[in-house]
This record gives sequence, C-alpha cells and structure tokens, in this order.
Amino acid sequence: MLSKLVAEFGELPASQKALLVAAGIGSVALLSAGGYLVKRRIDNTPPKQWRKAGELTELYVYPVKSCAPIVLQQADCADLGPQRNLLRDRTFMVTNADGKFVTARMKPKMVLVQPRFDERFETMYLTAPGMPELRIEVGALGAADATRSTVWGETVPTVDCGSEAARWFSRYLLDKEDGYRLRYYPLKYTSRRRHGGDTGSLQDETSYMLFNEASVTDLNRRLENKVTVLQFRPNFVVRGPEPYGEDRWRWVRIGDAVFRYEMPCLRCIFTTIDPASGVAHPDKEPLRTLKQYRQLPSYGESPAFGIHLGLRRAGEVKLGDPVYFA
Repeated sequence: MLSKLVAEFGELPASQKALLVAAGIGSVALLSAGGYLVKRRIDNTPPKQWRKAGELTELYVYPVKSCAPIVLQQADCADLGPQRNLLRDRTFMVTNADGKFVTARMKPKMVLVQPRFDERFETMYLTAPGMPELRIEVGALGAADATRSTVWGETVPTVDCGSEAARWFSRYLLDKEDGYRLRYYPLKYTSRRRHGGDTGSLQDETSYMLFNEASVTDLNRRLENKVTVLQFRPNFVVRGPEPYGEDRWRWVRIGDAVFRYEMPCLRCIFTTIDPASGVAHPDKEPLRTLKQYRQLPSYGESPAFGIHLGLRRAGEVKLGDPVYFA
C-alpha cells in the first residue's frame, strides 16, 4: 500500500513524499491499534449464555502469603482478590532484610501461621506453634514509611510492619532475633502488569484461583496418602463438575461477580507441604503423581490443577452460590 502511494506521487518533492509515507504508516498503526482495542473489548465482554456447573462450597482468603487461610462465608470480589474490609488476599508477605519475598517453599512451617481478624476486619492476629499471639493494626499501616519489596522479580510498593512483627517471624522461622520482615501491600489496585493487570497484590499469578472438588477426589484415588483441597490453596472450591471440567471454562460467574479464565494453575513443590503439619512429603507427593497425568504440552513439566481467574465484574460471593461457566 505504501509503495503504491509513493509510486503514484513519484514526481513530488522528497519532503512531500516523506509526509505521505509518514501519514500512511500512521494510518496503518492507528488501524492496528484500533483493531487491538476492539479485540480486547470483545475478549473482555462477558457472554450472554451460561451453563450451571455446581455450587460454591468453600471460600478462602490468605492474608499472609504462604501462611494459613481464613475461611469465609462470604466475600467481596475486587481487583486485588477476595476481601472483607481490610482482610484481603495476600496483601502481607514475609521478606528477607533486602525485601525479597520468602515462601513456604523455603520455610514449610509458614503454613502453620494462622491468621484471624476481628469482627470489623480491621485488626489481624497471628498465631503459630510455640509463639505468642501477634497483633497487627492493619488500618494504621497506611501511615507507615513506604518501602520496596520484590516478588517473583517484580518490585512492588510495600510498608514495613515494624520491629515486633519482624522479631516474631525471625524467631519462628529462623530461631534468630532478626533476618525477616513482614511487609504489607497498601494499595487498593495492582501495580503489577503480568496477565494484563490481573496479578493482584502479592499473588504468584492472578488474584483468584478456582478449584474443583471432584478433581482432588480423582487424585486421591491414585494416592496412598490422601490430600485435601487446602493442599492446593484455592480461593473458590466448586462442587458439581466432573473432574477437571474446569479446564474448558473460559468464563465463570459466582454470585454477582464475573471472572475470565487466564491460565491453568501450574503446580510446584508447595503442593508437597502438608497444611496440617507443615512438613513436606518425603516422596514429593502429590506432585509426583500429578506429573504422571496432568502435564500440558504447552506448559512444560509443571502439572495443571485448578484454574487462575481475572475479575471482570466486581460483586459479592457467598457459600451456596450457584457457579456458572461459559
């Protein structure tokens, strides 16, 4: 197209030819950008027809990355993940002195740190074996000095939770007085750009992970030592679909909230940590069994189990809500 334009106006001065070429390139770029925006809008438009898959039977929020969950009856779905006031999914994380995140892959007994919140969901309390209760006034953290932390190579804004919290985690995980810090993500929106902004605050992949109860039942038929859904740390647990039926879902609706499929949840060594004991399985189960039948060719050796979702319409969800897919 551009060469034809130049040929037709071959007698024009060089400066005018350059203007024509630039205009042509700009038009092509504009059309391409417009096409991209249209495609993105279409891709993010929820469908009009839905099929019922089952119902929501379990709902979990993990306020501290790699620590135990809080069981909820209902939650508000926002961009950063499920929440109730200041109880928000994975807005706290343990870091080393340099701000690099620490997970249960390195310190398995992190899964035994049990959070709870007060009735107004403003104050967090943490307990762990052999440790006194730690109190965190979450609402006051917004006034703390800003700092920077790193999660999966990304720099994120955080605030430090203070010396008492640092000493508590250092004693529990390192048997030392210092070395670890507790950091808090203070924003109400994501600062990360992975998965089109659906990565949330401090999550590994996206703000929501959905799990099918029948999938773990099928896995347990292959295991000598049975596991529970908590071994896989979902936000939503659905009862009703056939095993791995969620692999084919591209849209999910629960209550008032609508989600779009982003990617399968790829499993790692974390799944070998027993959430009740904080001890990793010596034979790397159930990960070893999952690798025998749940590897997807385009995702390498990590087996897929559950799906990651991105929020497309905010709303409230509660236990017993029907779950629809498209």
